[in-house]
This record gives sequence, C-alpha cells and structure tokens, in this order.
Amino acid sequence: MTAQPQRSPTAAGVARAMDKIAALLPRTPLLPLEIDGTTVWCKAESLQPVGAFKIRGAWHRLSDLSQAEREAGVVGVSSGNHAQGVAWAAKRLGIPATIVMPVDAPQVKLDATRAYGAEVVLYDRPGGEDRDALAETLCAQRGATLVHAYADPWVIEGQGTAGLEIAAQLAERGLGLPTRIVAPCGGGGLTAGLALACPDAEIVPVEPEGWDDVRLSLATGEIQRVPVNAPPTPCDALQTPATWPINFAVLKERCAYGLMVTPAEVRAAQRLAFARLHLVIEPGGAAALAAVLAGKAAHDGTTAVLLTGGNTDAAAFAKVIASTD
Repeated sequence: MTAQPQRSPTAAGVARAMDKIAALLPRTPLLPLEIDGTTVWCKAESLQPVGAFKIRGAWHRLSDLSQAEREAGVVGVSSGNHAQGVAWAAKRLGIPATIVMPVDAPQVKLDATRAYGAEVVLYDRPGGEDRDALAETLCAQRGATLVHAYADPWVIEGQGTAGLEIAAQLAERGLGLPTRIVAPCGGGGLTAGLALACPDAEIVPVEPEGWDDVRLSLATGEIQRVPVNAPPTPCDALQTPATWPINFAVLKERCAYGLMVTPAEVRAAQRLAFARLHLVIEPGGAAALAAVLAGKAAHDGTTAVLLTGGNTDAAAFAKVIASTD
C-alpha cells in the first residue's frame, strides 16, 4: 500500500487544485435564495457531473499520482458521493479503482459507481465492520493508493476549490468576500478545505442529529467519535465515525463551532430547494440549508450555503417532497 501522505493541506494547494479543476469543469451556479428577508447564496454542487462536490478532491488527488501509482490503482471508501468522484476521475485517467461501500448505501449510488467502471467491495456498516481496515487490507494486497474521502491533503485542497469559486462569484456581483460559509460536514474534508480557501470567512460545519462528532470535537477541543448506538439518519453521505487529525488541525483553528440538524429540518430544506431553486438535493446535501432555514445558522447578504449533493433514490425523494412534517 502507498503510505498515507504526511504533508498538510495548504491554501497554495487549494489554488493549484483550482487551476486543474477550472480547466476541467464549469463552475457550479451560485443561486440567490431569500430567507427571512435576506439573500442567502446557494452553491449548487448537486449539478456536478457526479452529482456532488466530491469530484473536486478526487480529481486533484488522482491527477497528481505518478505513473507507477496510476498503474497500481486506487482504493476509496465512501457511501456513494466520494465513490462516484473517484470512479469518474479514475475512468477519465485510465486508473483501476476499487471502492469500499456500505451494504446499506443507496442503490442509486452503488449503481452509478459501478457504471463508471469501478469495482465495488461491500462492508457491513450496520454490523460495525471497519471500513478503513478493509480499505487498508485491499491497498496492501494490491499495492494500491488509498484515496481517503476526507483525511487526505489533496482531497481537502480539492474540496476547498468550491470556496474559491464562491468568492469569485460573489465578487463578480459586487458583493465582496463571503462573510460566512455554511456546509454539510461528515469527516471534515470540505469544511477544512473551505477554511483554507476562505480565511476571512466564518466556516460553519453542519452535521445530522446523532452524528455530530465534529461539533462535539470543536466544543471539547479533542476528536470525538460517533457512539456505536448512533441513531439512523437519512444523511448517508454524512455518516462518518470521526474526523481525523489532518482535518481537525485545520478545523479547530478556523471553526468556532458546529451545528446539528434533525431529520425533519433536513426534509424541510429538501422541499424548499426543490420548490424555490428547482433542485433535487439529497438529505446530506441539504444539511447546511436546513441549519439556515431552522434559524440555527446566522445569515446575511454574503452568507453562502453549500448544497453538496443530489444523489438520492427517486422513491425516497418523492416521499420527502410529498410529506409535510
């Protein structure tokens, strides 16, 4: 297995990632949404080619691999969005990709990952199987490079490019720099990247109820883990057991606090995004908007909200849209 990279992510690395991503992908829209009389700017990462922001970090990571590393292949761990980002980038670069995914991942995410040509290896998340251990074993057996979903400097830098785009898009509207960026948070790769990209903005990570380990880590100053009896959550994209030191080193310096949202608040945000922005947003992708809509996250005219993904089963989304809770 290629050893986990030891360097730290940097703002310069985010800028370099931006050059690569700008040459590959169009910017996603920054859409105005009025909430309580104030405009909030919604970054529609659900419109990426893989339906989520994860394509950013995956491309930065895989495109920096040496020829020998490319030939040996990569292994990723994901419930679906990072999986698709890695699989998409791997297919474009001609790199063999294996993705460790939970048996209870949404079928739409499993199908899409396989459609990009990646091998999918399932693990039993409900049964407590260690996905990281399985990924490390696969890497050791194959000599592959582990592309971690959030504990990787290249991945963190790539995700931060969303912040650089937000800053540029607000500036083009004559609004200056973002004062606050509210973002869904699983392991902290996106929020750490945003903190590097936008050092003058308040970065607010938002997690689902019962899976708020980053919020608790920020409150205590030490990395906390999700309890083994954590409740079910519709936000499968945000079900990470704990952040890692590489992420927390950035977060504890730049994020004063984290927030938590309930399933009902997430559903309300999904409905609002569908009704007023005409976007399909998956539960995890709607967490940040849920915090703003519920009055938990402050907002002003230069607050940006990440809508991080739209990969949801049609039946599940239809049920949310039809509900009124």
